Amino acid sequence: MEPIRPLKISVSLSLDEDVVKRLRILAEEDDRALSSYINLVLRNYLRGLEEK
Repeated sequence: MEPIRPLKISVSLSLDEDVVKRLRILAEEDDRALSSYINLVLRNYLRGLEEK
């Protein structure tokens, strides 16, 4: 039985160009789509906040 994937919600963001360039590089190195990589970064950040 496959685990249930969380529901995805489409959002529109405006980010600084240098941030997007760096995120694209990191996403490519991690073999992920940009949106998936941003989701991962935000999830890890929020997890870190909860641990404080």
